[in-house]
Amino acid sequence: MTTERSRADALFAGNRTTLGDYEASHFGWSVEARVATITLNRPERKNPLTFESYAELRDLFRQLAYATDVKAVVLHGAGENFCSGGDVHDIIGPLVDLPMPGLLMFTRMTGDLVKAMRHCPQPIIAAVDGVCAGAGAILAMAADMRYATARSKLAFLFTRVGLAGCDMGACAILPRIIGQGRAAELLYTGRSASGEEGHAWGFYNRLCEPGTLLADAQKLAADLASGPTFAHGITKTMLHQEWTMSIDEAIESEAQAQAICMATRDFGRAYEAFAAKSRPVFKGD
Repeated sequence: MTTERSRADALFAGNRTTLGDYEASHFGWSVEARVATITLNRPERKNPLTFESYAELRDLFRQLAYATDVKAVVLHGAGENFCSGGDVHDIIGPLVDLPMPGLLMFTRMTGDLVKAMRHCPQPIIAAVDGVCAGAGAILAMAADMRYATARSKLAFLFTRVGLAGCDMGACAILPRIIGQGRAAELLYTGRSASGEEGHAWGFYNRLCEPGTLLADAQKLAADLASGPTFAHGITKTMLHQEWTMSIDEAIESEAQAQAICMATRDFGRAYEAFAAKSRPVFKGD
């Protein structure tokens, strides 16, 4: 069995990659102890997104599916804000003059970023402080969990610029997080929700102090990265796929998924640690 596993490891080695030395061009990127931190780093403009940062984030989250050295991701903004959305001058201005094919190419590209976040196997924790608006609110929404501060301001601003609230999957994902009525209110009005309101509605998992927000999010990510990371990836996949399943389909799919996890070495390690009355050391295989 060991020889067969080794042959399989060698066969698929070409599909694997390490991202610790990745050099991002349009945001900050670092990897420490299997936790990656993405920093939206234009604090003088409240960290807006550009055409280039959209595309690079999309491509990076796609690469994470093959990363061997990243087991959890933290996404946050530099300074005292998370993200103010698409840059007014770099994105919204040019979009006004684009013909329909170009507009559709852009909206599909931004939607592909959300798809990449939902399909990468690593849990993503958004650390939200200050302004979290427009596409920034979408990035937080697309994460698996969200830590925030009381001073955070969540706003889906699309109606404020004459657009529909159905952007980048908002009408599908947001109601599943906070409920249909609350999502409708935010998407129709474009108003801001405070940190306390977002926490009470279930958008945020936890409110933190501004000075500890990033460290708290990284601590959660580190805890996840030290766990059974293959199984975490299965959990993320099933949370996503079961949106469109019946209960019977979900139960059968989870039976198959759990059987796959029972075939991992981590499952055996957990049993051996339990028998030895010690804490298991998971390795994600």
